[in-house]
Amino acid sequence: MSAPLFEVRAARKSYGELVALDDASFRVARGQMLAVLGPSGAGKSTLFRCLAGLAPLDGGAALLHGGDVAELRGRQRRRIAVVFQQFNLVNRLSALDNVLAGRLGHVPAWRGWLRRFGADDIRLALECLDRVGLLEHADQRADALSGGQQQRVAIARALAQQPDLIIADEPVASLDPHTGAGVMALLSSICHEGEGGIAVICSLHQPELARRYADRVVGLRQGRIVLDVAAADCADDALEQLYGAAPLAPAA
Repeated sequence: MSAPLFEVRAARKSYGELVALDDASFRVARGQMLAVLGPSGAGKSTLFRCLAGLAPLDGGAALLHGGDVAELRGRQRRRIAVVFQQFNLVNRLSALDNVLAGRLGHVPAWRGWLRRFGADDIRLALECLDRVGLLEHADQRADALSGGQQQRVAIARALAQQPDLIIADEPVASLDPHTGAGVMALLSSICHEGEGGIAVICSLHQPELARRYADRVVGLRQGRIVLDVAAADCADDALEQLYGAAPLAPAA
C-alpha cells in the first residue's frame, strides 16, 4: 500500500478532565475527499484545530507526507490550507485582494505588507477566482458578495496557497442547502481534477452531503472514531449509531 498523503495516528487531546479526542486514527490519500461527521460535542472542532496545527495534540500525531504537522514552520505551513465556516475574509478588500492573501507564504514579507504582488501571483489569483466561478467579481468588495460567493472566495484563497491538503471546517454551515451543495460540489471537483490532486478533509453536519460528494466518511462520537467507510457504504444504521443512542462500537 502506498503511503498516504495525510495520516492521523492515535490522536489524543484533553481539556482538563474532558477528553476531546481519544486514540483517533485515519488516512487520506492524494485526490481523495474525506468527510468527518459527528454530533455536536463529538470533537470535530478540536480535531480540525489540531490537524491544521492551530492546537497541539497531547498524544499521537498528524502527519503530512510522513512529517509531523506540529513541526511545520514558516513557508512549510502553506502546504495546508484552511477554509473556515465564517469565511474569514477582509470585508473592505476586493475578492482579488483576499485571494492574494493565499500567496503570502510564497512572497517576501514586505510584498505582503504593502500588497505589492507580482504579475505571476496576480495571474494565479485570477485563475483561482475563475476556477470558483467568480472572475467577474474580482474587483468587488468581499462584504458586497453573498455568503456562498464569500465562501467561494475563501476556497479560491486556499487554492492560491497551492497546498497539498485543504482542511474545511464546516464550510457550508452558514449557507442555505442549495448554496451549500454547490460549495461541496466545488470542493469535490477541486479534489478530483487532474492527476495527483490535493486532498480535502471536510467536517459536516449533513450526512447526505457527505454521501453525495465525499469518497470516504469518518464518524466521531465522544472523541472516538466509530465509523470509517467508503461514502457509498455509509449506511443508515451506522449513522443512527453515530448520532443516536446506540452503544459505541469502534471502527473496524
